[in-house]
Amino acid sequence: MVYRFTLGHQNYLFDDLKALMAKASPHRSGDVLAGIAAKNNVERIAAQYALSELPLKTFLKEAVVPYESDEVTRLIIDTHDAKSFERISHLTVGELRDFFLEDTTNGNTILELSRALTPEMVAAVSKLMRNQDLIVVSSKIELVTRFRNTLGLKGNVSIRLQPNHPTDDLKGILASTIDGLLYGCGDAVIGINPATDSPEVTINLLKMLEDLRLKFEIPTQSCVLCHVTTAMQIMKKAPVDLVFQSITGSEKANSSFGINLNLLSEAHQATLELDRGTIGNQCMYFETGQGSALSANAHHGVDQQTMEARAYAVARHYDPLLVNSVVGFIGPEYLYDGKQIIRAGLEDHFCAKVVGLPMGMDVCYTNHANADQDDMDNLLTLLGVAGCNFFMGVPGTDDIMLNYQSTSFHDALYIRKVLQKKPAPEFESWLIKMGIIDGDGVKLDVRGSHKLLTNL
Repeated sequence: MVYRFTLGHQNYLFDDLKALMAKASPHRSGDVLAGIAAKNNVERIAAQYALSELPLKTFLKEAVVPYESDEVTRLIIDTHDAKSFERISHLTVGELRDFFLEDTTNGNTILELSRALTPEMVAAVSKLMRNQDLIVVSSKIELVTRFRNTLGLKGNVSIRLQPNHPTDDLKGILASTIDGLLYGCGDAVIGINPATDSPEVTINLLKMLEDLRLKFEIPTQSCVLCHVTTAMQIMKKAPVDLVFQSITGSEKANSSFGINLNLLSEAHQATLELDRGTIGNQCMYFETGQGSALSANAHHGVDQQTMEARAYAVARHYDPLLVNSVVGFIGPEYLYDGKQIIRAGLEDHFCAKVVGLPMGMDVCYTNHANADQDDMDNLLTLLGVAGCNFFMGVPGTDDIMLNYQSTSFHDALYIRKVLQKKPAPEFESWLIKMGIIDGDGVKLDVRGSHKLLTNL
């Protein structure tokens, strides 16, 4: 279906829904690279006006990626909550935005509708929103998950301790892990990106983290972020808490990662059967990122932010403990500078929360992007205000294995201090017991005699 809008004396035509969505998107380098971005701001505004008047029902009639050829589209449509949708079926995209922003619309109300909203609907709404709109709506939503601790409570912000090493050296990873714990990091997960996908290396890393956890009775979970097939292969040989997988928003793009929905379902069931959680059994961890489908030549002419939102339908299907976008990791070809990275991070967090995901964020950039640590400070702070569930804790912000810049252990102290937020409650109690923080959450002066340093 062709969509049109007249702005001034100029008529603007958009060939189909995905073209309208792409033209309405805030400017970003990935959509320019794909040849689908608005030619100028006037065309972008015309598209946004046209999108604002679009009935939500349109998204159930016109798929941006064909139903017949894409299992992600089939998942979105086949799991859509038609009964709940009746409450909002009369609304346009613009009216849904207004509904989200009303003071009387709280987080519970939004979550009650999360299964009635397709990712494309939510992505469309985000294109009509200012940054502050994205922040205020996201901040309303509390999404709590549990494995060995409780993540996502409104007064908390958690940290993934990311002690990567370029050669997977056990001593180097252990040293970084201890360092991070002494800064109060690690309640989201102690998560290692291995340098290789070797089953033997993965087993050794998991055993080391398990030994550390048991010795000091740390109320958290560990994960080696290997491919899902590797995790399934080693489950009988290693202490696997969480299964990780990078995902994206089309079947073709997921195929380039070596996965499909059946494989994810198999992994989810196998991990559930391990039953390693103590207070919950949400055992999946997913990462996403704008531009991944385009980089795999599998975006189907859909703008990268809408394609990113479609990945959240995949994640949601498996009731994950953790989800995060690696927002600036893929590079400046997709998000050119700090402004684009900040906007994308706020969009991703908003869309994920609205569709019902416990969203965290890897606030990051690559060394060749037109961005710096001040941009990351800004995004970290904005996402903290928006109620982001967790961030990364990387030694010195510089991941020496993945060669990108993220947030540090010190950034964890900063965001908790300025926003008066705490770690996960079980982890906070452990930090106090271990003499790492006091009852007010203040980091204590830890000396070489601390038991984490002397009792290894």
